[in-house]
Amino acid sequence: MPAITGSYAVCAVAIINYQLSIKMDFHSEPVSRLFRRLLLPTLLGSLAISAVTAVDGICIGQGVGALGVAAVNITAPIYQAAAGLGLMIGVGCSVVASINLARRQRLMARLNVTVAIAMATTVAAVLCLFMAVFPFETIRLLGASPTLENEVWVYLRWLLPCFVLQMWSFIGLFVIRLDGSPRYAMWCNVVPSVMNGVLDYLFIFPLGMGLEGAGIATSISISFGGLMAMAYLVRRQTGLRLLRIRLAWRQIRLSLRCVWRQCVLGSSTMLGELAVAMLFLLGNYAFMAALGDDGVGAFGIACYYIPFCFMVGNAIAQSAQPIISYNYGASRAAEMRAASRLMFVWSIVAGIVVALGFCLFPRYLVGLFIDTSSRAAQIAIEGFPYFAAGVICFIVNIAIMGYYRPNGQIAG
Repeated sequence: MPAITGSYAVCAVAIINYQLSIKMDFHSEPVSRLFRRLLLPTLLGSLAISAVTAVDGICIGQGVGALGVAAVNITAPIYQAAAGLGLMIGVGCSVVASINLARRQRLMARLNVTVAIAMATTVAAVLCLFMAVFPFETIRLLGASPTLENEVWVYLRWLLPCFVLQMWSFIGLFVIRLDGSPRYAMWCNVVPSVMNGVLDYLFIFPLGMGLEGAGIATSISISFGGLMAMAYLVRRQTGLRLLRIRLAWRQIRLSLRCVWRQCVLGSSTMLGELAVAMLFLLGNYAFMAALGDDGVGAFGIACYYIPFCFMVGNAIAQSAQPIISYNYGASRAAEMRAASRLMFVWSIVAGIVVALGFCLFPRYLVGLFIDTSSRAAQIAIEGFPYFAAGVICFIVNIAIMGYYRPNGQIAG
């Protein structure tokens, strides 16, 4: 294991060194070219985040069955809430730091990045400690039936330690893209995704570890992604590297102001994630009451695709966000409008393509997870066309929220 870990570390350092040489000029390059350069790696990286969860579902569905999918879906609101926290701070940090950079305030930009990492780490650690102390109370609150409680805890207990490092990944990806290395940000998602797929297969099938193996695989892969992001942020060559915060009253007060501003700017993103978390939570309660564990299993399959839809819209928004924020700081309204138009058009096109996929191929999409002859699968297949009806509006809505993040007055 040390040899494998060392090899991964060497690969990560090599990727960092390569990506640091690929920079983007937000001031001189045309907006359309900047958007294209940001969109592909951001989209691939964002989809890789969702793939970490989806690969779990495929391996669990094929190796454990619909009951395993239902157990994992019970934990989905926790994952979405954690993602909401990370994205809120990451978006706020990115917006403020990009404005700082446009105004040639690099030290303030680095302070915002450092404060964002410190705050997210602290909050995530406290929440994980609470869930570790009160595990079954948390699981019951999430809507698990008595038959699912133990299965949920077998999976959840391995995820808790990785949520802190997941914060590093969420925030780090925004900072790395802003620093001009979108391809390295993509690798911070792709490498953990591939690791998760390999480890899921190894732990669930050859080793026969079931849900416990899936939890361990996910925890390892997410943690490695966080470490890759942190490795970038602590390098001397990184323009937005972390600062050492002094425990002086003036520094603390300035840090608190940074935190407040980041939370305000990123609050719309967190509300979007919390809305998805509430969708999962209320859906679990409703399907459990109406159709039992099979209903939750069917709903769980649909829920595995919701992060993909979210990440498509979010990737489009994230590709436009640094362009809009930079040009807002530089007082260039025409460039801001050009970026917003590209974002809106791409979100509509993406929404139509994704919705058609759910309408035309429901049996195939469900069959990736569980046997299509099962009762849970039949429920999911019948429901997918209804699920597709809201996909276009969902993706466009996520992109529009990204439009308003840099500055509400200009965006309006």
